[in-house]
Amino acid sequence: MNDIQTLLQRNTDWANEVTNNEPDFFTDLAKAQHPDYLWIGCSDSRVPPSRIADLPPGALFVHRNIANLMIHTDLNSLSVLQYAVEVLEVGHIIVCGHYGCGGIAAAAGGDTRGVIDHWLQHIRDVYRHHKDEIAALPNQTARLNRLGELNVERQISNIARTGIVREAWKAGKPLAIHGLMYDLETGRLTDLDLRITGPDQVPEPGRPA
Repeated sequence: MNDIQTLLQRNTDWANEVTNNEPDFFTDLAKAQHPDYLWIGCSDSRVPPSRIADLPPGALFVHRNIANLMIHTDLNSLSVLQYAVEVLEVGHIIVCGHYGCGGIAAAAGGDTRGVIDHWLQHIRDVYRHHKDEIAALPNQTARLNRLGELNVERQISNIARTGIVREAWKAGKPLAIHGLMYDLETGRLTDLDLRITGPDQVPEPGRPA
């Protein structure tokens, strides 16, 4: 793909193909969205949520940023979370990291990268809490992979401690938070077994997630 016209032509070809195969597809899709999942993932262009989950348009409500963070001061992320929980009433929140994440690697390195350093500091905090565990791993690939997993764990904890999610649980809404990792080399998702379904499972504030 080398220019915007190529992109637009591909869109036209796709829309025509879908319409030919399913004449009512776009008409039905335009009426409303009823996703079961909120997907919080990385902005990496190699990790397209709907495609790797093999789900059609309308099945995932998606928020993406560098290294799949959910920060309590980020109004963008919090607005997405509130809309997904209170309006769309999703039943599942997924935080999906991926191995080979550039954001994780940048946070683990010592280089100064400008504005993004403020964002990456949240990952460096995770590293600091788990420094001994990470350092004990045999090589840099293993250390970065583990940091990515621990980062997912921290974001799940952050989500579970928001007033948005706590109020949903208080109201009796069934809402589960999950942690996944995506492997770029195999295309497979791995469940990190970090499921949180109620306030009694949330780590205490200040405790490493």
